Amino acid sequence: MSQTRIHRTRVKVGNWMEELCLEEDAMKEYLEKKERGELCAQRVDLLKQNILEPVTLSMSKDGGLHFGDVVMLVNVGSENRECSTVSINADLNSLRTNPSPGIRAPCGVAATRSVHPCTRTAFIISSVDGSPDGSTLNFDQNFALRSSSGFAMGLYLTSDLRSFQKCAKKSRLQEVNLDDGVSFLSWWKVEHVDPQQRLESEGLPVPANMKVVIKHRKTNQALAVLGDHILRTMYGKEYEVKAHTFLDSHRAEQDNNHWILCTADTGGEGRVFPYHSPSALDNNNRPSLKSESDQN
Repeated sequence: MSQTRIHRTRVKVGNWMEELCLEEDAMKEYLEKKERGELCAQRVDLLKQNILEPVTLSMSKDGGLHFGDVVMLVNVGSENRECSTVSINADLNSLRTNPSPGIRAPCGVAATRSVHPCTRTAFIISSVDGSPDGSTLNFDQNFALRSSSGFAMGLYLTSDLRSFQKCAKKSRLQEVNLDDGVSFLSWWKVEHVDPQQRLESEGLPVPANMKVVIKHRKTNQALAVLGDHILRTMYGKEYEVKAHTFLDSHRAEQDNNHWILCTADTGGEGRVFPYHSPSALDNNNRPSLKSESDQN
């Protein structure tokens, strides 16, 4: 027989004292969590308020990329995949509140369809060979991609060889995530998008806002996004990011591996929005990146 209350709540029947104490303890625990900001709704607001905070991208005055620049990693997409940006896939499990709010490592990454510079999508080009900030990033030179300091905790984009225990959730390919500290696992290099021009371009400055291929130094796998593997995150439906080289019949990387290290327009306010059309981002014609004020 189901236990159904047939009396008013003030009628003292059964284990009324125990029920009263449990209700008081539950209310006390709720108020304590609310005071510490540990309620689920409070944690969600804290996460979104900090990770979606706008960030100003660096401006490239000479058309190249430099160490210390704040950029976005944009994949222009294809017919079956929208334009997307590598972003921090932080949820409540990766959020820490003590001693200060921040993201707990390791943390996953995803490709969001919202191409807006914020704490979640901004990465800093960091040196791993002693190159000073402001120096030019060259093709085939080792570098690291680091999230912003503060709430994003300055985590490094890291990858390692695929194993049975460690691989991407959907595709089972080589996993990419964010982790503490710089190591050989967080070394990357930029290659020309055209394989026939890679020997000639080696050692030359990497141009900003142009299609390139970003490869992991240890495994030699290219950073990739796959449209047929959708992740359902607290930010909506997003694409899975992995390290895997997709080659066509000519042994050239497919558009899954084509990335734009996107900087701000020198005439704008540091917020850029690349065209979503792949044809508009042809390497023979520099893409026109417009600021939000220009679009309005």
